[in-house]
Parts: sequence; structure tokens; C-alpha cells
Amino acid sequence: MSTLRFKVVEEASNRKAVPVEVTPERPERYYAEKVFNRSKMFEYLPKKTYDALVKAIDNKEPITRDVADSVAEGMKRWAIENGARHYTHWFHPLTDGTAEKHDSFIDHDGKGGVVEEFTGKLLVQQEPDASSFPNGGIRNTFEARGYSAWDISSPAFILGETLCIPTIFISYTGESLDYKTPLLRALNAVDKAGTAVAQLFDPEVKHVNAYLGWEQEYFLVDEALYNARPDLVLTGRTLMGHESAKNQQLEDHYFGAIPSRVEAFMLDLELECHRMGIPAKTRHNEVAPNQFELAPIFEEANLANDHNLLLMSLIAEVARRHNFRVLLHEKPFAGVNGSGKHNNWSLGTDTGVLLFAPGKSFKENLQFITFVVNAMAAVHKHNALLKASIMSATNAHRLGANEAPPAIISIFTGSSLAKILDLLENADSDRLTDLATKERVSLGLAQIPEIQLDSTDRNRTSPFAFTGNRFEFRAVGSSANCASAMIALNAAVADQLNMFRKAVDERMAKGSDLETAILEEVRKLIIESKAIHFDGNGYSDEWKEEAARRGLDCETSAPKIFDAYLSKQSEEMFARTGVFSRVELEARNEVKWEMYTKKVQIEARVLGDLAINHIIPVATRYQSMLVDNVVKLKELFPGERGNEIVSHDLDTIERIARNSSAIKAEVQRMVRARKEANNISSEREKAIAYHDNVIPAMEAIRYHIDKLELLVDNEIWPLPKYRELLFIR
Repeated sequence: MSTLRFKVVEEASNRKAVPVEVTPERPERYYAEKVFNRSKMFEYLPKKTYDALVKAIDNKEPITRDVADSVAEGMKRWAIENGARHYTHWFHPLTDGTAEKHDSFIDHDGKGGVVEEFTGKLLVQQEPDASSFPNGGIRNTFEARGYSAWDISSPAFILGETLCIPTIFISYTGESLDYKTPLLRALNAVDKAGTAVAQLFDPEVKHVNAYLGWEQEYFLVDEALYNARPDLVLTGRTLMGHESAKNQQLEDHYFGAIPSRVEAFMLDLELECHRMGIPAKTRHNEVAPNQFELAPIFEEANLANDHNLLLMSLIAEVARRHNFRVLLHEKPFAGVNGSGKHNNWSLGTDTGVLLFAPGKSFKENLQFITFVVNAMAAVHKHNALLKASIMSATNAHRLGANEAPPAIISIFTGSSLAKILDLLENADSDRLTDLATKERVSLGLAQIPEIQLDSTDRNRTSPFAFTGNRFEFRAVGSSANCASAMIALNAAVADQLNMFRKAVDERMAKGSDLETAILEEVRKLIIESKAIHFDGNGYSDEWKEEAARRGLDCETSAPKIFDAYLSKQSEEMFARTGVFSRVELEARNEVKWEMYTKKVQIEARVLGDLAINHIIPVATRYQSMLVDNVVKLKELFPGERGNEIVSHDLDTIERIARNSSAIKAEVQRMVRARKEANNISSEREKAIAYHDNVIPAMEAIRYHIDKLELLVDNEIWPLPKYRELLFIR
């Protein structure tokens, strides 16, 4: 097939992307052509091997070494036929990104030449350096051995000329050093616990799967402007910059017409996604200028997470082909919307039932309300942990600002579900038969049909909202690995479902019938978790006060928010579900605190350099120009007339001096705070010191630089401004 590509051309000072080759086929012709999926397995594997592998994937069972050898041979043949020259174990270290080490297929043939080989041993397991990745002290520098192991549930794919094999990553002593290992543990836990509860309603259920649909928000910036901003290059966000006179206040960018250059980029990106088996479906302008979104069809959570990480690599590569740079930072620009990665999460049975969707019968709706209430109870018990799972140095800038949800976890249900919960709390279950009925609205226009209303509205200020057949975890950051949130959520829900099944069994053992036992336990959970239910404005100060009264976690310091991982409640929950050991939790928190410190430290260094070596010299130069102008004007217009003429320049000179002096003082304060923090041995206390002492100095520096931006001559200001960065031409 021919491949769609674009190049940027210049026409009468206008830059635009034009196609240089056109793909005539429809997506179904090339979709997943670079993925070793079941159709490729069926083609390249012996039937016996194919059956054994599919059975192992479907039933979450291990495979034998003989099967692994046979799979490796077929996978190698497919990869080489599709241009692969190397293979790699592709894993997710604790960096929010991915890692890979490429090996060629060649080996000695015993005759002085080479032969291309790939065995089951190489497929199943490899040995990356476990001390060179973030590990929280689990491995010393001189203790380097670690292992990557094949995840058979996520298909291999070809990226460029390399066969990528999704794997887990663990230390020599067995602790997880990645995101995939605990994610798989959490998904297995919710599978077992969910199945046990679903079998109360349908004994034929064998598995419950967790599904994820992420919505990836991002900004695009012209590459030339990006390269002229050292803060963007080194930190991913603008550390200074006064807001543009026009930003998003007219609300004209959201869902607006997509600029032609951006549409060309999006089309190219979609093609790459579809070839890699990523079911990219939705694209649109987001609220802020230059902000956009891509969303796929929902998939099983492990595969969806792999696809999101792959997308984060693809989007950067494709953006550069179009002379763009993509910004995945949660808050690259102050004063406009930040970027999130809403995680739409749901559970479904292997019999095809979506467990968070209402049905048509009492039994179906009792099952629906059972799973919804258990999810609410889990979020209530572990609201601090869920906030910790999405917190980072970068996401801290976004939460609670410009349509991002606040840093307090609550659940929005909508009026319809809220009424049902109230009725069940009062022991009235009759309304359960009406849940699937949708209200209709007639607009009185002959050419417009009646509109069906969903059972719930949407609340953009809610971090965890029920949206009709799923929950939308809106607090996840755009640069994050979705696994962090999915691990905490699925583990918490699994633990809650286990407790629910045990409680129902105990009620039945005391003489209750099944329906009564379920309803009584559901009612108990509704009452216990009422504090997490909030359908109002999450931005209001009243809600912050109310949330504190309800006992919800209201901590705003990111380093302290991470403490929730090490609480007794979290440790016991993770131990019961088999997701994390105490050692793994302590190591991960060490990594979180260390990463927080390093990101703020880098930003502080960059800001200090820009302030002293870029901004102050330019401000001083302009100030000198004004002083020279004042002297000359005073000579030309002596006396009172001259004083009147130069008064504005004198005021500007004074304001430049005040702001420049404040910048120098704040930079010195920031440097002292950094040095003091760097001498702290505890990673937690060091991170807190950076949060409490370094960040305030950075904010003060920015304030004064932004004031200078309005005073200094535009022609000599050293950095592209927001009005240039935020509007694609």
C-alpha cells in the first residue's frame, strides 16, 4: 500500500502541509498491519501453537517453553517479512515513559557467518540493568540484575524496523520496577473479585474485564518558536510569560474548525495509530488555543494503556514531521486550560454485560447498582490514595484551575442515579425497573427528531464522574502513565468487591435470601459512602470547606499527598489484593518524591538562568535606552516642560528597576532554598522543602518577569510571547 505523508511548503509567506503521497485504501485495509495480533498469529503459527497461545491469553494461564519457541519462530518470520531487523523488550519503568534495548536477530552460524534466529528463551525473558532505572533503593548501583518478561496478553508490534515485545520489568529479588506488573496484578484482582460478585446474578460468568478509554489532550507549538524557548525545551512548560490579550475567553476554539496544518498532522497521526492497532476515533480542538484532543475506542485496560504509551511516542515523532512540537505537560501555559488524560473506566463480563450500564429488568439493575455502589464505596475509602495516584510535580499545576478538577476526590452521579441511591437508602427498591428508560425532549421542530436524554449530565468540575455506563476519572494528567491511576482504582474496587461478596455470603448464612442480602449490603454501603457523593461546583470555596467537614482528603502539597500510599489502609488493601508489597510501596514513594524534587529542581535552574542571563540584561539595556532618551529630552526641553515630557519614561525606568531588583533578590532566595533542600537526606523532606520554599520563589520571579514583559520594548524581548506561541499560523 502507499503511505500518506506530508511536507511543509512555503507559499507567499504561508506555511502549510500538503500530501506528497495518498493512501487510497480505507482503514480496514491497513489497520493493525504492524501488530502481531490474532489474525497474524493464525497465519504464522502452527495450529497447535495458536490454540495453546489463545487459550493461555483468554484464561490468563502460563505457556510452556515449547509453545514459546514455536511462537518466537513465527513472530520472527512475520517481523522479518515486515522489515524488522531488531527486537526489543518494551517495558514501562517508573519514569512515566517506555524503555527499550534493541538486539538484532543475528547469531553465529558456526561457519564464520551469521544466521537470523529468535528463540522462546529470548522472547520470554531478558535482562535489562535494574539499577539504572528509578527503583527507590531496591537495587544498589553495583547490583544491576533485573528481568523483563513477556506479557502474552498484549500483542507485539513493529515500530520502525524493530519488533517490540510488551513486557513487565522486575528486580532480581522479584519486586516490580515498572507500571505493567502491578497493573496486571490489579486487573487480575478485579477480575477475580468482580467475577465472584457477578456470579451472584449469573453463574455463567467466568471473567470480569476492566476497560479503559483515555482522552489524550495536548498542545501544538511551531517548532521554531519552541526552539526559541529554553524553558519549553528543557521543562515542557513556559516558566514565564504574560497572558495574551486574547486567549480562550471568547470560547471560540473549542470544537472549532481545525486549522489545515493541524488537520494534516492529525490525519498523519491517525494513519500511524491505525497501522499500530491503536483505534484512534475522535479528534477535535480543545478549549485553549493550540490545544487538541485525540480519543480512541475503548479497549481492555492493559492493552489501552500500552496503546496510550505508544501514542505518546508516535505523536512526538509525527509532530516533528509537520514542523510542530507537541506539549504533553499538564500546564504548559499559565492562564489557559491545562491538559488532562481523562480515564473512562468500566467493568464488563465475558458474557457481554457492561456492569456499570443499567438494564431492563430488576435483576439486571440490581447488578448495575451493586457494582456502582461498590465502586463508590472503594473511592470513598481510598480517596486520598486515588489522589496520590494522579499527583505529580506537573499535574499539581493543573488541578483546580481552568476546568481541571480540584485536588479533592469526589463522585458526581447525576440526578437520576442520585434519586435511586436515595430510594435504596430508604429501603425502596421499586424504581430499579425504570433505570433503562430514557426521557425524551421535543424541540417543536418538524425536521428535528426527539432527543433522548442520558441518565446523567456531565460535571466538568468533578474528578470522578459517573457518565451513564462508566466512570470518568478526570484528574489524570496528560503526561502520566494511565497505569498509576488504574492500579489504585482497580485494586481498591477489587478489595471492596471481595468484602461485599463476603458480607452477602454471611447475611445468607444467617438466613437472608440472595436478593435481600444484596439490597441490605448495598444500602449499608450507600450510607457509609455518602460523603464522597457531590454533584455541585467543585471549584467553590464552599465545597473545600464542606469536603473537609466530610472527612475527605484536602491536602494540596504533592509530596504530602504521596503519603497516602504508605498509610496502613493502603498497605493492607494492596497486600490483600496482591498488588504491592510494603517494600514495593516504599520504593515507589521514594521514586515519587525524588522525581518531584528533580523536576522542580530542573525548572528552578532553568528559570534562574533565564532570569539572570536573558531577562535582566535585556531589561537593563532597555532601561539604559530610556535613561539616555530622558537625558536628551531634558537637554532639549529644560525646566518644567521637560519634566512633564519625560515623566512616563521616568516611571517606566523606576518600574523596571523595581522589578529587576526583585528578580535578583528572588533568584538569590531560590538558590539558597535549593541548596538548603539539597542537603536534606530524606527524599520526602527534601521534596517538601522544594514545594514549600523553592516553588514560592519561582512564582515570585515569574510575577516580576511577566511585569517586565509589559514594560520592555517588544523588539528586544528575548523570548517568543504567548500571543505568538498560542496561535498557529
